[in-house]
Amino acid sequence: MMPKHFLTLLDLDEGEAKRLIRRATELKQLRQRGEDYRPLVGYTLAMVFEKSSTRTRVSFEAGMSQLGGTAMFLSPRDTQLGRGEPIEDSARVLSRMVDAVMIRTFEHETLTRFAEHSQVPVINGLTDRFHPCQLLADMQTYVEHRGSIRGRRVAFVGDGNNMCHSYINAARLFGFQLCIACPPGFEPDPDVLATAPDHCTLMHDPAEAVEDADLVVTDVWASMGQESEEDQRKAVFADFSVTAAIMAKARPNALFMHCLPAHRGEEVSAEVIDGPQSVVWDEAENRLHAQKALLELLLAPQPGSEPPAY
Repeated sequence: MMPKHFLTLLDLDEGEAKRLIRRATELKQLRQRGEDYRPLVGYTLAMVFEKSSTRTRVSFEAGMSQLGGTAMFLSPRDTQLGRGEPIEDSARVLSRMVDAVMIRTFEHETLTRFAEHSQVPVINGLTDRFHPCQLLADMQTYVEHRGSIRGRRVAFVGDGNNMCHSYINAARLFGFQLCIACPPGFEPDPDVLATAPDHCTLMHDPAEAVEDADLVVTDVWASMGQESEEDQRKAVFADFSVTAAIMAKARPNALFMHCLPAHRGEEVSAEVIDGPQSVVWDEAENRLHAQKALLELLLAPQPGSEPPAY
């Protein structure tokens, strides 16, 4: 039987996604109460990093430890992947030795090729095209603060990057309306946008996108691998900073999210990210809990009740 992978949000159906979000909050509460819950004793997660990370590495490593398992960090400097071994061969070998593989890499094709030849679940820790684990944490955070996101209005301001693509998938899966504001030439990939015509609106005015939004999201203007474009992008994106004036266009109880790391004074002002509408620290913590729920789902699935109404 083929393993269940998590390469994009759409590898979950609506019921699985709802149960996973609910389970993430349950696991968070278990930890807050100090209860010992270790369903993954004897399990090993290989973590393959071609891109550097803070939150992804710490949350997966801590999560596996808290669930009773072991996480193994692998970088290109330490493995044959960095010396030209075919991805397919690495997948065949690694998946005979561990119980799951998390990959954080550049090209999405690297991830999909690995998954095609893996005997165990493969998790997308980030690619240039999608960042689905972050969206699990974002959805958990919104539900914890405001309840159901179905039918809500979400504004994404900035580059049409992997986070934007993942918000497009989330709009389909969780049933909200997404307004995307990008500078001309920096829109999300048309093929991704075309998958959610009933849920997404593309525009070039951040104030218009944020109007009456329940959630405002942004990301850095230059992602890893785009450092040489940083100065050019600062000029292009100068009018796409989420400032207090922009947030004032949203609903009074709107939340602000950013996947971090953030550059205060660029994509977001310090007043916003450090202000009362910001939930970025809860959002960052929830990477741990959402990924624990994901690992439990992929490695130790438990029979569950019907998904909640949200």
